Amino acid sequence: MKEVEVYATRDQIETFQGSVLWADMIRELEAWKTGFEMEADSIVDDAAKENPSTASVLLHLGDINGRKKAVDYLMSLPDIFLQILEDKKNAIRREQAD
Repeated sequence: MKEVEVYATRDQIETFQGSVLWADMIRELEAWKTGFEMEADSIVDDAAKENPSTASVLLHLGDINGRKKAVDYLMSLPDIFLQILEDKKNAIRREQAD
């Protein structure tokens, strides 16, 4: 598996996390998650009308769950990038100590 390269600096990532742009992006992604939750909540009512198979309902729930997890991952990317930078810094320190 290829190692993820982060070209931004810690300061750049932290500045981005505090930016209005990032706040706007988070609000939009949270709205997506709310929409996914509303879609999941409507499955029972839709099932009463349409009588879908159990497999169909489970696939739909799995699809919604996957979308929510993808949004959560997107929202955590700056923290993931910060952790990658920290891990890289620690690896360099360990190499220098050896």
